Amino acid sequence: MGSPPFSAKLKNFLKPPIKYYLYSIYLIFIVTMESTRQKKVARLVQKELGNYFQRGSSSLSPGRIITVTVVRISPDLSLAKVYLSIFPSDNIQEVLQTILDNRKIIRHELGKKIRHQLRVVPELTFFVDDTLDYVDSIEELLKK
Repeated sequence: MGSPPFSAKLKNFLKPPIKYYLYSIYLIFIVTMESTRQKKVARLVQKELGNYFQRGSSSLSPGRIITVTVVRISPDLSLAKVYLSIFPSDNIQEVLQTILDNRKIIRHELGKKIRHQLRVVPELTFFVDDTLDYVDSIEELLKK
């Protein structure tokens, strides 16, 4: 008969918790593999958008604090995923829709600021970063 193939031995060796743990490490490694240029551009976009939302957020959403938490840049530097934290957290989708409606204006203002550092201003897509809400819900569950 012979011994089972190596993949079968590996499946038996890696019990489900270990397997999922190793797979999550693999995914984190793949997702965070950014070039140095991508990281520099992401930091620049995050800084300038943060300044824009700090100065101009009263026109977009009065009475709210909008923070740029993370910016991810595509390898060709043409797309930027911008994750925003919005406080207070009621009617977040309405605020996000207002930002999405003004995306071209925001990109134009960003282009004015970074025109000497970048040749092409990346296309912006905005997402809500709900990690703080998630952390709060976990803390509430742990208190119970």
